[in-house]
Amino acid sequence: MTALALRLGVVPRSYFWLVWAALGVATVVLWTHPEIAKWLVKYPRSMFVPLAGWITVAAKWSVDNLSPFTRAIAAVIDVPFQLAISVFAKGFTNVSQEVVFPRLSWVGVVCAMGIAGYALGGWRTGLLSFGCFLYVALFGRWDSAMLTLASVALCVPIGIVCGLLFGILSFRFKWLDDWAIRPSLDIAQTMPAFAYLVPILLLFGFGPVPAMIATVIFATPPMVRATKLALERVPEEITSMADMFGCTRQQRLWRVMIPTAKPLLMVGVNQVIMMTLNFVIIASMIGAGGLGFDVLVALRRLDIGAAMEAGLAIVFVAIALDRMSVAAAQREPRGHPDPSAGFVRRHPYSTMAIVMVGGSTVFSLWYAAFAVVSITFTTAEFWNSLIAWINVNFFDAIEAFRTWLLINLLNPFKSFLVELPWAVVVCATGLLGFQLGGWRLAVLVTLLILFPVVVGLWEKTMITVYLVSISAFISALIGIPIGAWASTRDWGNRVVTVIIDTLQTIPSFVFIIPVVMLFRIGDVTAMIAIVLFAVAAAIRYTNHGLRQIPPHLIEAAVAIGCTRRQIFWRVKLPLALPEIMLGINQTLLMALAMLVITALIGTRDLGQEVFISLAKADAGRGLVAGFCVAFLGIVADRLIVAGAKRLKQRLGLPDE
Repeated sequence: MTALALRLGVVPRSYFWLVWAALGVATVVLWTHPEIAKWLVKYPRSMFVPLAGWITVAAKWSVDNLSPFTRAIAAVIDVPFQLAISVFAKGFTNVSQEVVFPRLSWVGVVCAMGIAGYALGGWRTGLLSFGCFLYVALFGRWDSAMLTLASVALCVPIGIVCGLLFGILSFRFKWLDDWAIRPSLDIAQTMPAFAYLVPILLLFGFGPVPAMIATVIFATPPMVRATKLALERVPEEITSMADMFGCTRQQRLWRVMIPTAKPLLMVGVNQVIMMTLNFVIIASMIGAGGLGFDVLVALRRLDIGAAMEAGLAIVFVAIALDRMSVAAAQREPRGHPDPSAGFVRRHPYSTMAIVMVGGSTVFSLWYAAFAVVSITFTTAEFWNSLIAWINVNFFDAIEAFRTWLLINLLNPFKSFLVELPWAVVVCATGLLGFQLGGWRLAVLVTLLILFPVVVGLWEKTMITVYLVSISAFISALIGIPIGAWASTRDWGNRVVTVIIDTLQTIPSFVFIIPVVMLFRIGDVTAMIAIVLFAVAAAIRYTNHGLRQIPPHLIEAAVAIGCTRRQIFWRVKLPLALPEIMLGINQTLLMALAMLVITALIGTRDLGQEVFISLAKADAGRGLVAGFCVAFLGIVADRLIVAGAKRLKQRLGLPDE
């Protein structure tokens, strides 16, 4: 009977408690008496797999044999990019580098963004878009912003098209999705961007084009997932009706399913835009200019004021594009205009924007104020003075808080994880996978968690686990109560939604700027930056989960005399727990994504390994460390998703 239960993955609860108890005893024995089996405590160096060296050799071969082909691709991509640069940033020049036609006027672009916002989302979105781009102009960041916008204008369409095509393939061919597309997406979304910058640099060279290729790789996966999900959610009666009318397979896809799935596809477009802007600072490390380069230079000089100004410019551009793309996704479809009407009547807002941009650009030939922002302001001194004032007046309190965290929380937890025998951690991960999802999940997570052991990065992996887990735990402690509070108040929900939308549009580098100036470099600074970046996911999922509770269940609880506290703790919270767990999952993944960036401020984990590989152009070292980070993310994702699914089954909730 026990053998049959094991085979089916249905094991009595008492059996699991027995195995966990045995594993706990083995842990204590190995911890206190490591001489019993030293190889189970510390993996022998002689058994390391030199995967990094193999990858480095393969990368060298690829560069020697493929670089002419890849450099040709880079040259082809550079043509439209230079055109975009000319339009937005530099103007059109002749052989002597004299400007023969100016770039788009800043006045026209600012007004066009306001018109686009109004057309998509009404006067509030229009005013927000206008104000965001006006800030960029008036605070002296227009030239850099236009370089960034030129890159975005090329990367976003490429990311959307690639995402759409791979999403369609994923929808049509389940075997391809299971064996190739979905695993590739998991790795692409969890692997640090720094890890694949090195091979891209080696193959495509240094400059803006390799940065754009890396940006597309980073930003495309959400569009693939959104496309697959959108096509799966097209009602069956719509596709059946298309078949009844005699549509071919291609007609049914492009003329019926894609238009029907447009709202959810626009969510994918929004994510591509946001991730492209989130990548601009990383891309600046390999030759992309723009606002990201401004932030990077200011950080290197420790110029907090300039860094904050450039960072806020990225934030405002991201907010404007985010609000416009969200408004486009939520906009209700309008009736088709009269085809006999002229272009102006059919597209009045587009006509206004074209007239504004074209007219102001022509005027810039004679009036310099239309070409260059002549009046600018700066807040750099304000930010510098604010940080200096905080350091002067609160240095002792900040230092005491930092020291207390290190001594009482971070260092003990780090020591505990680093000293755990690797065999115990691997076995515990496999056992948890078996308990939650059966033998398939157990084999997957065991192999993935074993990878850092055999490549010699176990200690840095455990330091990564320590920093990510404690940051995610603190994010959950902060985010879950805030999300629960917002779920009970409509005005609170509106306020919290604005805050978390803003947090999620801020590029990850920007969180580091004020924190490092207050807490200096080290694990405390990294933890605070990760919490600021990841807490939005815990808030959003908790709020959404509690608001999605069916009203009839609340009414039933009220009818039997439950108090508000009982309704929350015994009805709402248990039913929302699966979605809250998914929020914790997203928090962990966001913490992993942020961790590599915190390597810039003194952490000693896998992120540092990836960053060192970029500095030394060591493709093997970077990719192996990147795979370790990616596999940690996949393990956490699979275990939490399996746990949420199991919890839904116990609560009798539908598994969407």
